[in-house]
Amino acid sequence: MSTHRPKPAKVVPLLRPGSFVRLDNQPSDLPPFQVLHCRGGRCWVRQQSWGAHVQWEVEHVRLKVA
Repeated sequence: MSTHRPKPAKVVPLLRPGSFVRLDNQPSDLPPFQVLHCRGGRCWVRQQSWGAHVQWEVEHVRLKVA
């Protein structure tokens, strides 16, 4: 009889709009990104110096709280 253990689910942090995050490979001299919103494993982020309508879609798993 085989005892099959399911793999533990990867827990990702809740990223609230307005919070700041860093990319998994982000250079240290680049400021954190601001979260606009997240949906379906993807988050829309922006740099504060970018225009109000410029945003970037990033996989949630690539982000960590700043």
